Amino acid sequence: MSVIYLLLTISIIVAILFFIAFIYSVRTGQFDDSYTPSVRMLFDDELVKEKKEKSTKD
Repeated sequence: MSVIYLLLTISIIVAILFFIAFIYSVRTGQFDDSYTPSVRMLFDDELVKEKKEKSTKD
């Protein structure tokens, strides 16, 4: 029975460590999207064309 308590304690400690690592990575900007804004400018012309087509159909 003591093995179950040991495994449960170890698994909770590991889960807490992963949670702390996740929080740290979010706060330091690891999940910031720096790629999409640079690509978005390539597709701006297509969005403008679609808006013009919709406005001419009305």
